Amino acid sequence: MDLMAEVAGFVGFTLVAIASIVAVMNPASTVAVYTALTEGMGWSERRMIVYTSMKIAFIVLVFFALTGQLIFTIFNITVPAFQIAGGILLVSVATGMLGTKGEIFPAAGTENIAVVPLAFPLSCGPGTITTVILLASGPEGIISLVAVFIGILVALGISYVGMLYGPWIFSLIGEEGLRVVPKLMVVIVLAIAIQFIISGIAAAMPQLLANLDLTGLV
Repeated sequence: MDLMAEVAGFVGFTLVAIASIVAVMNPASTVAVYTALTEGMGWSERRMIVYTSMKIAFIVLVFFALTGQLIFTIFNITVPAFQIAGGILLVSVATGMLGTKGEIFPAAGTENIAVVPLAFPLSCGPGTITTVILLASGPEGIISLVAVFIGILVALGISYVGMLYGPWIFSLIGEEGLRVVPKLMVVIVLAIAIQFIISGIAAAMPQLLANLDLTGLV
């Protein structure tokens, strides 16, 4: 019974991690920018750009997932405080998604495109890094890390496939279709941000009340 509960908890947290990372990363924006910047390039050159950008994004996100707790220790940051700060940051990310994020970037060579903007800030921007750290710092320990690792792979896998077949996707649903998808993601990102803030406040409340009680006694 306990094993079944643990498996169900792991599956549930993994689904949350996948949905959170995919929503914040927003692969549709990455596909749209990649398709626009690589127009007229050969297949091998386009594939190299995709591989390089996804490799960089994967390394960066895994690094922050593994070192999130270390960052908390070094800077003496509590998880609830980071949850609240991360939620506020994700609200700003969602607001930016309503604008023209990632639609205008100068094309200045294959390597530059792979790093900026495809790896940074589209695939592993501040919002995605924050989400990864928050999820990896959950009370589940190693289970949280495994779930986040799966979420990173799924999100980057969607971006990878989307960029490889970007022109075909554009012809299938059209440019306007790809512009609509990010707007729909805003609702999901906002919900995730608010949940982070609520969880952070709820976790910090006992400490805040204890401090108030001590202050009152003094």
